[in-house]
Formats: sequence, structure tokens, C-alpha cells
Amino acid sequence: MSTNSCIRNLLKFISLLQKNSLGTNKLYSNCTKPFLGPSINNCYNTRVITLYKKNGKLLEVPYQDNNTSNTSSLFRINDVKDNCCNLLILTKQKDKYISTGNCITLNINCICAIKCLEDVVIDNLCERRYTFE
Repeated sequence: MSTNSCIRNLLKFISLLQKNSLGTNKLYSNCTKPFLGPSINNCYNTRVITLYKKNGKLLEVPYQDNNTSNTSSLFRINDVKDNCCNLLILTKQKDKYISTGNCITLNINCICAIKCLEDVVIDNLCERRYTFE
């Protein structure tokens, strides 16, 4: 199966930004901005994304929250390796993005588009982080 290198490279780039919040002073926008937040001097740790499947539909995944089943289409990239990416499932409550504490691993070849929503601070990432070994 061929690798979706365009999507993989973008996911890796965003993952790297989240791991290392250093960049330049140039003005950028969207997914390829080389720092998180509105300026390089702010302290953000997550670029919230949505993903679209090959059929053009928004990827929505189920997760459990206090024994209640929910779905979300909001993610944080935890790690990318080969054709897989690990995503932290996020939810939005009022005007704040929150970690659900649930992760999924997704085959990158299932993704046809990425939409970057905004850069934010997600609390409690340390205990929720997952990286491929």
C-alpha cells in the first residue's frame, strides 16, 4: 500500500511543533505556521485539527467519558511513525478544548485532508501523552 506522504509529512510537522515550541519571527498561517499560538512569544502546546476520510466525510470517533458514549472530530497529534499516527481525542466545552484522555491510532492512508482549527493550551497532557517506541 502506498504511503500518503503529503499527509504524513504535515502530521509529523505539527507533531514536531507541539514537541518543540521554537520557531521564527516570520508571519505564517494555517497548518504550516512554524510555531504554536498567535506569536512566537506565546506558550501553546497543541494545534487542534480535524481530519477528513477518503470519502470526504469528517472523521468522528467514539470515546467514553464517565461511562457515557460520545463522539468527537477534534484531535491533537501525539506521534507519527511510518503510516500510523496516534491522536489524542479532544472535546470542546464552552470556548475551551479539553483532553478526553482517549487516544486512537490511525492509518495515515485513510486520511485525505487535514483542517487546522487553532493553537491552544491543553491541560494534563503529560499523563495523556503517547509516543511510538
